[in-house]
Amino acid sequence: MSTLAPNTFDPPSRALQGILCIEIGMLFFVVQDGMMKSLLTLYPVWILILIRSFVSVLILTPLILFLGRPHRILTPLWPLHMARAVLFATGFSLFYTAFPFMGLAEVTTIFFSAPLITALLAAFWLGETIGPHRIGALLVGFVGVLISMNPTGDTFHWVAILPLITALTYAVGQILARKIGERETTLTVGLHTLGFSGLFIVPMGWGFNQFFTPGAEFHHLRWAFPIEALTDIPRLFLLGLAGMGGYMFLSRAYQVANASLVAPFDYTYLPFAAILAYILWHEVPAPTTLIGMGLIILSGIYLGYRELRAASKDADAIAITSEISFAPGNPMPPWPMDD
Repeated sequence: MSTLAPNTFDPPSRALQGILCIEIGMLFFVVQDGMMKSLLTLYPVWILILIRSFVSVLILTPLILFLGRPHRILTPLWPLHMARAVLFATGFSLFYTAFPFMGLAEVTTIFFSAPLITALLAAFWLGETIGPHRIGALLVGFVGVLISMNPTGDTFHWVAILPLITALTYAVGQILARKIGERETTLTVGLHTLGFSGLFIVPMGWGFNQFFTPGAEFHHLRWAFPIEALTDIPRLFLLGLAGMGGYMFLSRAYQVANASLVAPFDYTYLPFAAILAYILWHEVPAPTTLIGMGLIILSGIYLGYRELRAASKDADAIAITSEISFAPGNPMPPWPMDD
């Protein structure tokens, strides 16, 4: 049977390999979200999420069939996978809805409250213990979220709430992933989450347009299949490939290195996103965003440090849910699986 992450420290070579993989994975996710932001000027968010899911399934299905057990196509845990897929589709449709109104750094900084929310849900739902050090780190992180959103500022827009809702749906999905635990491999969970989310996004987008008529401001929420998609297949395929690449590199990182060691490097997504946004759209994050980003990163790194320290004292300790991998578009924190 598969087991969770090894709790002993990894040799330097494997640790470096894990860090390198997670950094490459973050770059893939930044490229994916940069492409999403650009493509939303032409395509509805529903179509882009559907295409990204389709490409991922197109890659994962033959890969699972080729590798065989313990990966599987059919699973008795499908209700949990479906629940996660609904959360994934709902949350990230809201996440990408905010893109035309906010800078890439702003929207992703707010999203990175997900690890903090998951820590609280894990304490109340799963009974995981959060000591005073982690409580302090969580409070600092949430202060960073509030500063980033700047709800009392003149530039505050209500869409800033959307990535926060995404963080909540993502956190609930991670708790469900903890319920799945070691009974599934990363590839199996990825296939079902991405596959079902692609199916759910279609009635979700159609149903939204039956009740609401998006105005010009929300042009990216219309229910339409632009004719440009027929001649833009390479770029759309590249979008799905970027998301799949990020997912696979993150999976590899957590397979070869201790989760507590590499998890803090997830937060390098934020400066990567800020740099890309400046290069492509000349976006300069507001001072409140930079301050909030710094507090959220410090909070996440300290949480990872505390878990790493606890793991060094207890060889049988498992990684806490809140301190695994969080990245926009990543369907689950890829807990390592020993095949």
